[in-house]
Amino acid sequence: MIGLISATAAGAAARDRLAAAWPDRTRVYEGPVGDAVRTAFAQCEQLVCFLATGAVVRLVAPLLSGKTEDPGVVCVDEGGRFAVSLLGGHAGGANELAREVGDVVGAEPVVTTATDAVDLAGLDTLGLPVEGDVAGVSRALLDGEAVALRAEVAWPLPPLPVTDQGSYTIRVTDRLVEAAEREVVLRPPTLVVGVGASKGAPLEEVLGLVEDALREAGLSAASVAELATVDAKAEEAGIVEAARRLGVPLVTYSAEELAGVDVPNPSDAPLAAVGTPSVAEASALVGGGELLVPKRKSAASPAMATCAVVRRPGRGRLAVVGLGPGARDLLTPRAKAELRRASVLVGLDQYVDQIRDLLRPGTRILESGLGAEEERARTAVEEARKGQAVALIGSGDAGVYAMASPALAEASDDIDVVGVPGVTAALAAGAILGAPLGHDHVSISLSDLHTPWEVIERRVRAAAEADIVVTFYNPRSRGRDWQLPKALGILAEHRTPRTPVGVVRNASRPDESSRLTTLGALDPATVDMMTVVTVGNTATRDIAGRMVTPRGYRWQSAQEGSE
Repeated sequence: MIGLISATAAGAAARDRLAAAWPDRTRVYEGPVGDAVRTAFAQCEQLVCFLATGAVVRLVAPLLSGKTEDPGVVCVDEGGRFAVSLLGGHAGGANELAREVGDVVGAEPVVTTATDAVDLAGLDTLGLPVEGDVAGVSRALLDGEAVALRAEVAWPLPPLPVTDQGSYTIRVTDRLVEAAEREVVLRPPTLVVGVGASKGAPLEEVLGLVEDALREAGLSAASVAELATVDAKAEEAGIVEAARRLGVPLVTYSAEELAGVDVPNPSDAPLAAVGTPSVAEASALVGGGELLVPKRKSAASPAMATCAVVRRPGRGRLAVVGLGPGARDLLTPRAKAELRRASVLVGLDQYVDQIRDLLRPGTRILESGLGAEEERARTAVEEARKGQAVALIGSGDAGVYAMASPALAEASDDIDVVGVPGVTAALAAGAILGAPLGHDHVSISLSDLHTPWEVIERRVRAAAEADIVVTFYNPRSRGRDWQLPKALGILAEHRTPRTPVGVVRNASRPDESSRLTTLGALDPATVDMMTVVTVGNTATRDIAGRMVTPRGYRWQSAQEGSE
């Protein structure tokens, strides 16, 4: 919960805007400011104080406990100009909260944390348990000193300016090790513990067995991602409480699922009890991985619990990102976040140049020229399969005549794939022209490099006969100068020469140009590959120099009746 505190009418107005925007996340604290701050500090994970920073410093100073215990605190000034991350920038989430508050109330976020100031990923913000010399290694990264990355298990980390060797180290491991001098240990959640138990198995026996198995195998409990068992044990108190104590979810599977998992140590006892020859090993292995600890029983007599431990390698992450038509303000916030998250960026060189300044230090860039789409797709998938966080970029929307199709054709279910939508060329052009896409519409590429012209022509003819607005991509190049006239001719068989046609070149870019003409007047020679051509349907009109397609056809009837 986020506590909201204010002292003046102006502060209360801004406070109430935030409360209205986040009704489920916030709670307003009324009354004397000192009492409100103290109460909210004790009850909330974060505070937003619409007060002077000096006043808040004096109020919270006696309440501070420690970096990992204190809530994040953001201060907003009386004029609502700045949202200052005052306390708990990383651990308390105040840095991100300042940015969110700024978005809602129109304030400029002020973040002074060193790593954020230079756009480095903070080691304590990666969402992984972290141990060791966080301050020292972070300082080395900031100072440009050599910091080595030792990844004993693959995990999709954000970009970090690391090397193969250095006097400082970031170690990524699920092993039970202590951080050495000048070292940070990151513990990714790679371990799955499968658990079986007799009815009434006590918590101490279940939890003790799990902890002993991990310790004796040299594995860290901080890397346990989940406890797994059979559905029949979903409410077994000892297992449920063990998962709660370890701070991980309890995942259950049906006996049928577990019975289909090949295990080294099947048994008749669980088969008779719950319908599968294995619970501990099978539930740990059901998602694949390496069996590190085969089934073992607890030391009690009779033993009432079994467990097994599996390492599931970190899944690589492929984000297919649409950059929009070119203008920076049409690049979505989600796309920016994915670009900052990726440790590997794959893209066409000219698209990489558009967003190079948004990338974090340490991002590895794999760029290539025109005509290498399939190679870029394969490269992106291969990097993701290595456990990397990868962003594959394309213009417009990556799923529209762009990189998503070849990438997903290469990808299998061994990586996570995230699609990030972007503003397509058709939409950007439509916004410039007016509202040409107000009713049914279709986009057709006139490039026959990947599609036979016979297929393209059949699609154009179908759109013409169905009276659908058509946006042509890749309409004309030096080597393909006859396709656009042919397509326009097909449309002309079903639409009058007065049909509005919008022509937009380099939509949203500095050299953008657009014009509204007609099907009869359009000269195909004025069109090139940087142009999008939108041909209206029989209802589309030129109204005050804007191309408009009505949502219904009643307006069309009225227009025809007046002519």
